[in-house]
Amino acid sequence: MSDEAVKAKTGKKWDQWFVILDKAGAKEMSHQDIVKFLNSKHDVGPWWQQMITVSYEQALGLREKHEKPGGYQISVSRTVNVPLAKLYKAVENGKSRSSWLPEGGLAVRKATPNKSMRVTWSDGKTSLEIYFLPKGAAKSQVVVQHSKLSDAEAAAKMKTFWGQALDRLREILE
Repeated sequence: MSDEAVKAKTGKKWDQWFVILDKAGAKEMSHQDIVKFLNSKHDVGPWWQQMITVSYEQALGLREKHEKPGGYQISVSRTVNVPLAKLYKAVENGKSRSSWLPEGGLAVRKATPNKSMRVTWSDGKTSLEIYFLPKGAAKSQVVVQHSKLSDAEAAAKMKTFWGQALDRLREILE
């Protein structure tokens, strides 16, 4: 995220936030303590408290890209030129899904038609959240968020995997 975007939303650029956190001793604080500091001393909302903290930790090398407290997490999205219901069905229906995602063994834990799905991935250890968003009468977006990945290498691998899978989905539907 650019300095200009951060300043527009928080009143400060990245380097200004990092100086504030350095002076507060954040290098020695836990993630939660940095968030608490930002909450108590600076007028930024919860989302920005997390964003500033994570960016600071990444800048110091304390956290890798895609790293979350419960493992690594990636997100991939594609916009497809089809109505939302058709996109949802291509993901929800096992037969349709196998045409673009040959890996079996998905366990859908919860589904809200045309909105979202919560899935246990075929490895039985990692999780997917899949979101469906309308972008017009005949255009929709699918977002796959893959969580609980073991390390940065697994995150990079799955980011590529899901990009390719969603490209196949788009090709089939369009």
